[in-house]
Amino acid sequence: MRIDFHSSPRPTLGVEWELALVDRHTRDLRNDAAHLFARAKSRLERPELVHEELLRNTVEIVTGVCDTVGEAMRDLRRTLEGVVPAGDDLGIDLFGAGTHPFASWSAQQLSAGPRYEELINRTQWWGRQMLIWGVHVHVGLPERDRVLPVLSALLTYYPHLQALSASSPIWAGHDTGYASNRALMFQQLPTAGLPFQFERWEEYEAFAQDQLTTGVIDALADIRWDLRPAPHLGTIENRVCDGVSTFADLAALTALIQCLVVDLDTRLATGEVLPVLPPWHVQENKWRSARYGLDAIVILDAESSERLVTDDLADLLVRLEPVAERLGCPVELASVADVPARGASYQRQRAVVERTGGDLVAVVDSVVRELRDGLGG
Repeated sequence: MRIDFHSSPRPTLGVEWELALVDRHTRDLRNDAAHLFARAKSRLERPELVHEELLRNTVEIVTGVCDTVGEAMRDLRRTLEGVVPAGDDLGIDLFGAGTHPFASWSAQQLSAGPRYEELINRTQWWGRQMLIWGVHVHVGLPERDRVLPVLSALLTYYPHLQALSASSPIWAGHDTGYASNRALMFQQLPTAGLPFQFERWEEYEAFAQDQLTTGVIDALADIRWDLRPAPHLGTIENRVCDGVSTFADLAALTALIQCLVVDLDTRLATGEVLPVLPPWHVQENKWRSARYGLDAIVILDAESSERLVTDDLADLLVRLEPVAERLGCPVELASVADVPARGASYQRQRAVVERTGGDLVAVVDSVVRELRDGLGG
């Protein structure tokens, strides 16, 4: 089959921010996305930037097509300034993490629509378990034939992004021992998880044709890789990150992703052969960063060199400084270093557990408070 890639002449940005709905008093999940949408609609300048998701306990806030990280954050803030007061009217708060610490999957309700119904019908128990939330970042690319080489090279930095964003240590009332339980939970779905490392666009087209022919997918959107082309938008979509609770963390991650994609694409365009990790190293890095977060020792190259992820990240930020200057996000990129300095979300959540003697309601309170503080109240 032929898949047209609608190239983007500029490295544009689009951000999708999944947020859970929690009750103001019990802190359990609320299946009230439809009520929230209805109440928020009159407050929103662009209601089309608020989407439903698989479950009725979730709202997705998206940007328009943006040129800079700052523009994307302003887009999200404007939308949240309409959604948050609507939640206040309903006794609902927004919760930005990869998983909820104590909610039961059996109490959650499916959003209406045949696509969601078919997903659950096919995936059964694993599909019903998907109480997970993430952040997706699109970056525009100008040439179709550079998309897959950039995607494969970007996998080298998978553990950096996952460790920085990890926010899902607690599942069903228990600390899993993982920084990101979401990462390993989500990959249980068919077509989810790490992408294949195709070299040519024709290989991707042949793969998609096979998936359609055998009924694995009904549309390209059913390929739910952690990193995937979005041909209709002319972007690479990065779906690695756990849910995020602060604008500061979101801006930092968005800047890092945009700078990485632009850096790799620029190097490829000048004739450089981008370094690519063997798939087995990519798989191991995903597990290590999910398990150990910012304490992960990651594999850097095909020669099996290893390094603490935060040490490698520090050098990476210095290398990307000129790219950030060109893209207008030097402050946001530099703020990536603040995440390990103050603690990633999984670390902050565990600190609340330790401080309160295991109070998981207090964990939800803390995550909700981080988002509200970023909105100014």
